[in-house]
Amino acid sequence: MNIDLEQAIASDIRGWDAIDDHRTGTVGDRQTAQWLADNFRAAGLEPRQDAFALRRWVLRDCAVAVDGRRAPGIPLFDGGTTAAAGLTAPLARLPGEGKGIGLASVGGAAGASANRALAAARRSNGRPALVAVTKGHPDVPGLALQNADRFNAPFGPPVVQVASEHEAWLGEAAAAGETATVTAHVDFEAAQGWNVRARVAGRDPALAPLVVMTPKSAWWVCTAERGGGIALLLAVARRFAAEPPQRDVLFVATSGHELGHLGLDSFLGDNPGLGAGAHAWIHLGANFATRGGGTRLQASEKALLALARGAMDDAECPPDQVTPLGERPGGEARNIHDLGGRYISYLGTNPWFHHPDDRWPTTVDVQKTARLATAMLSIADRLPAP
Repeated sequence: MNIDLEQAIASDIRGWDAIDDHRTGTVGDRQTAQWLADNFRAAGLEPRQDAFALRRWVLRDCAVAVDGRRAPGIPLFDGGTTAAAGLTAPLARLPGEGKGIGLASVGGAAGASANRALAAARRSNGRPALVAVTKGHPDVPGLALQNADRFNAPFGPPVVQVASEHEAWLGEAAAAGETATVTAHVDFEAAQGWNVRARVAGRDPALAPLVVMTPKSAWWVCTAERGGGIALLLAVARRFAAEPPQRDVLFVATSGHELGHLGLDSFLGDNPGLGAGAHAWIHLGANFATRGGGTRLQASEKALLALARGAMDDAECPPDQVTPLGERPGGEARNIHDLGGRYISYLGTNPWFHHPDDRWPTTVDVQKTARLATAMLSIADRLPAP
């Protein structure tokens, strides 16, 4: 094991974890952008911080209450909202008949039928409000939020997400048809998200660039979710800053991941043609740094998949899963896939996914992340060749 690389990985992930909020449009988003810019600058690169506009949700009172008992929550950021008084109606489990407030579970541990029931109720928009009990992993209770993929085009009724420990009493209330009040009282304000980018000039500027990207935003601190991508982005940036390759390499860390990939959309809008025109994209996605989590490899074509698998095998970190060629990938790689671009992508699994307890050092496997970094540095060394 490369001890220096392992120490750099640990230092970078600790630096990420020291910023207490990575949600898009917050003070923490701005602090993260500055921290990343400082790291690029320390590597000898000239960073640029790019702002994009958004309408930020400012939460006032968000909860579900039944007969004096209250579960605080957070609304889905691509659903509806309520006035301060909320909405009151009988509570009933989904799926089912009726026009009252629907109750369902959501997340990996909720089961496919529960997730489908909530999605169908959102699409039909036939209920005044919905309550979603979040069940991300059976061993990690609490509030594990869902992403807002339709952030710029909200739909359906208000949906308040509540922690898994409220499932039993809410279920009893629904079985009894008790009356509930759902409040998703939200203000909106103009805000900015921040992308950070840097460039290593290649020896032949006529060649199409390699792009290395990772998200830099999350619902909470989300250290194992996002820290691995940040650490590997910086590792590749330092490598190429010290030894410029034949083609340009662009590095970009984007905000807005949890809000339908707003930051990547902004970056692609500022760089038309890059999605399909880049030599290739390296997407450093979520969760591969997680202690006890699995890893997933995604690639756009057979040759890139073979390159990545070979490097991961050599570094003794073979993927646990491989997305089938041609299948729409997860994470920001899907944006590149939809544009017809070439890509290699790391993802993983995480029991603390979207959970506030995803923090250093409990959730992070530094040695595994360093092996994955070794593999990615090998991939990055070979990708810039013509």
